[in-house]
Amino acid sequence: MERERILVIDDEKNMRHMLAVLLEKEGYEVATAGDGKEGLKLAGETYFDVVLCDLKMPVLDGMAFLEKFQEMKLESTVIVMSAYGTLDTAIEAMKRGAYDYVSKPFNAEEILLTLRKAEERERLRRENRRLQQSIQERYSFANMIGRSPAMQGIFGTISKVTEYKTTVLITGESGTGKELIARAIHYHSPRAQAPLVTVNCGAIPESLLESELFGHRKGAFTDAIRDKRGLFEEAHGGSIFLDEIGELPRSLQVKLLRVLQEEELKRLGDTRPIKIDVRVLAATTKDLASEVKAGRFRDDLFYRINVLQVTVPPLRERAGDIGLLIQHFVDKTAKRLGLQVNQVNPAVLRALQRYSWPGNVRELENVIERAMVMAGGPTIELEDLPPALLEAQAQTSPLLPDDGALSIKEASRRLERELIRRALEKTGGNRTQAARLLEISHPALLYKIKEYGLEGPGKA
Repeated sequence: MERERILVIDDEKNMRHMLAVLLEKEGYEVATAGDGKEGLKLAGETYFDVVLCDLKMPVLDGMAFLEKFQEMKLESTVIVMSAYGTLDTAIEAMKRGAYDYVSKPFNAEEILLTLRKAEERERLRRENRRLQQSIQERYSFANMIGRSPAMQGIFGTISKVTEYKTTVLITGESGTGKELIARAIHYHSPRAQAPLVTVNCGAIPESLLESELFGHRKGAFTDAIRDKRGLFEEAHGGSIFLDEIGELPRSLQVKLLRVLQEEELKRLGDTRPIKIDVRVLAATTKDLASEVKAGRFRDDLFYRINVLQVTVPPLRERAGDIGLLIQHFVDKTAKRLGLQVNQVNPAVLRALQRYSWPGNVRELENVIERAMVMAGGPTIELEDLPPALLEAQAQTSPLLPDDGALSIKEASRRLERELIRRALEKTGGNRTQAARLLEISHPALLYKIKEYGLEGPGKA
């Protein structure tokens, strides 16, 4: 097994020597530095499992070292040492990123015990990262997240159809992730190295759509000053994603049907057919069967594109996926915006699981980004959520004041108090079990019980 690596930073040569001898005897690999500046240089060049750093040093003292260490985003566990220690000093050091604090003089057993605690903490961190990665791998597919039976079924369908040129119709409400499914099908298929061309059939004016899809010859119309390849030609060898295909004008539906059936097209103003090899993926928010009955969509085109249908459920029907999606968006947004927000208050999760999500996954992603920008610390709190979202729930929530007040803080307090009361009731007053249900620490629960006046007979 690879030896744990420790960096000792202390301006006292005797202390560095004593710790190096002690730790090497215990099987650690040890490096030393005489001040914080030298220590930062070593830590930036080589990974150390633990850094033992003195607080009182010339050039760069321990507190300044901790600040620079955090700025460099180094992952070693830092333990600070000082002969001038007070409780306030220890607290300040830990606020700046230190894991633990030991006062000089210390004996060998004390420093070794502190290191073993740090090793256990690091082991748990690694295990947590491994579990998180395992969950992501199990419940994700090409940036889509979901453990619900419906999403697992979609992942299975995608895996089966990627190898074939079968036309796929993806249906679902706006914001459910239909384009993600199209991308997953394309990039997991043998066509992955060829283009995936996306076109929104409802966003291009009808007068331009035929030219955009199929191209045109020079002089075909007034502004056709040169030959132009259409999007189907651009997608040759790959796939084309026809988003909102239900918006396609009937005049173009018959031309699209001919392209799909004959695998060739004619540019506008041209008589020569061009052979193409394109896989068609289509999506719509409309009920195309109803559109066919109403005469707005050709039945023959509908049957041609509806070879295999994938229906994406709205987010309100898979509330169990919301926790996974939130964590995915928190990680993604933190990385993109450089934010230090990485946690979500359990009350926030419950609030988001109760919301109806008319904008589906796209709305959830926007809400999480907004909350992270508004957060005053590393944790998203209820007051960081958009007021409109909380007000939508407030209309049906029995926990809000009857006087019509819209204070988010007061609503949060009422919700938190009620959840604690229910947890204590469910566990028969066992506060340890209640803390576990509420996903908060036991000391935090005791504090809140007192704050909300919920003291009474209870068991630790």
